[in-house]
Amino acid sequence: MELIGAELVAVDAGYCEIRLPFREDLTQQHGFFHAGVVGTLADNTAGYAGYSLMQENASVLTVEFKLNLLAPGKGEALVAKANVLKSGRTLTVCRCDVYAVSEGQEKLCAAAQVTLIQLENTSDQ
Repeated sequence: MELIGAELVAVDAGYCEIRLPFREDLTQQHGFFHAGVVGTLADNTAGYAGYSLMQENASVLTVEFKLNLLAPGKGEALVAKANVLKSGRTLTVCRCDVYAVSEGQEKLCAAAQVTLIQLENTSDQ
C-alpha cells in the first residue's frame, strides 16, 4: 500500500477506510485508475475491517473476492470503505465500496465482497 501511496483514514471494530490520491502511474490507457489498483484497494480495506475483529494472535489472508466495476475510477482520489458482514470463528465476509472522488463528490465506482480467513497463532512477517 505504501508503494501506491494509499493512506489509512479510519479503522474501527468491523470498519476500515483507505484513501488513494490520484497518480498518473496508477492509471490505464484512458486515464482512469486501473482496475488492478481498485481491486487492491478494496481487498486491503476489507482485510483491515475483518482483521479488526480477529484474535490478537492471529493473521489474516484473503481466500476469495468478487469485484464489480460500476463506473470509471476517475477523479482526484479513490476512497474505499469496508464493513464486516459476518465475522466467524474461521471465515469473515466483508463488503467494500470504492468511490471516485471528484470536486469533493463521491461516486460509487466499484463494489467488492471479500472472504477472509483467520490464521490463529500466526504472525505476519
